[in-house]
Amino acid sequence: MPRSLRHQIGQLLIGSFPDRTLPSELRSLAREFQLGGVILFARNIEAPEQVAELARDAQAFAVDDVPLWVSVDQEGGRVARLKAPFTIWPPMATLGRSGDEALAARFARALASELRAVGITLDYAPVLDIHTNPKNPVIGDRALGEQADTVARFGAVIIRELQQAGVAACGKHFPGHGDTSVDSHLDLPLVEHPPDRIRRVECVPFQAAIDADVAFVMTAHVLVPSFDGERPATLAPSIVGGLLRGELGFGGVILSDDLEMKAVADRYDVPEAAVQAIAAGCDGLLVCSGSVERQAATLEALVYAVESQRLPLARVEDALERHRRAKVRFLAARPGAPARGPLAGKALADVLGRGEHAAIADDMARFL
Repeated sequence: MPRSLRHQIGQLLIGSFPDRTLPSELRSLAREFQLGGVILFARNIEAPEQVAELARDAQAFAVDDVPLWVSVDQEGGRVARLKAPFTIWPPMATLGRSGDEALAARFARALASELRAVGITLDYAPVLDIHTNPKNPVIGDRALGEQADTVARFGAVIIRELQQAGVAACGKHFPGHGDTSVDSHLDLPLVEHPPDRIRRVECVPFQAAIDADVAFVMTAHVLVPSFDGERPATLAPSIVGGLLRGELGFGGVILSDDLEMKAVADRYDVPEAAVQAIAAGCDGLLVCSGSVERQAATLEALVYAVESQRLPLARVEDALERHRRAKVRFLAARPGAPARGPLAGKALADVLGRGEHAAIADDMARFL
C-alpha cells in the first residue's frame, strides 16, 4: 500500500476517547493515520467552554490541513449528550405530532446555532426510522412519526436547516430500525419484511433525505433476511452498496453505527467487522468505547485488507473521496468569510439556552 494511502485511511474512522480531554494516544493515532474526526459522549462533556476547547484541540490533530469532524448525537429527548445550559429539547415525536414544518425548521436552526457555537460540525440526526412497532425498545419517541410520509417530510426539513446553518446532518438508521423488538446495543434485531415493503415504507424517509442532499447516512445493525440472511445490514453489500447507494442513489458518506454494539460485536471482532463494512459499501466507521488500542487495530486491519487485496483499493479510494467532498462542503474555509471556530465567554453564553430557543422547546413540548 502506498504510504500516502496508509496515512489517509484514518479518514474512515470517527474516533472516540474515554474522558474529558483528548488523550496523547489518540493524537499519535491521528498523526499516523490522519483521523477523520471525533465523537463526543456524555462521558466527554463537562461544560460548554470545555466542549469548545475539545473542538479546538481536535482541530489541532489535523494533519496536512485536513480538518476533523467534531460530532455528537444530539437528537433531543432521550438522546441528547449536551445538557443545560444547552437548550433541553423535547423528543422528536413532538414535531411529527405538531404537523408544523415551520416549527421543525425553527428547531433545527436553533439546534445548529448551539452546536456550531461549541465547534460541533456533524450531528447524528435526524432519526429517519418509522415508529411502526409500539414494542420497539430503542426508537420510540426518537422517531418523528408512525407514518413514512410524516418522517420523510419532517426529516427533510431538519436536514435542510441544519446543513444550511453549517452542520452536517446524518440520517439514521438505514434501512430502518423502527419495526424491531430488540435493541441493537444488546442483540441483533430482526426485520422480517420483504423487499417490496422495505422499499415502499422504510426507504421513503431516506429517499427524502437524499433528495434534501443529506451529507451522511448511518446504517442499522439489523438483520434483514429478505436481503441478506447472515450479515447485519451494516455488513451486507446488498443493502449498503445495492439498496442505499445503487437503488436510492445516495452519493454522500455512508457511516456505520458503532461497531462495538452487541448486535455486531457479539458476532465479529471489531477490526473484522470494519473490513466487512467498508467492503459492503460503508465509507466510514464508528468505534465508540474510547479504546484507542481497538481503534488502532481497526485501522491496521483495513491496511492489511488492502495490502492482501481482500479489500479493493478502489473501494477505499472511493470512500476517501466521499469524505473529502463532505469536508470541502462543510469544513473548508470560504474566501473572505470570517473564521467559524467555537465561541467563548459571553458570546458563547448568549447562544446557549437563549430565550428564543426555550420558546421553541416550549412550543414542541405542547405535543408531548
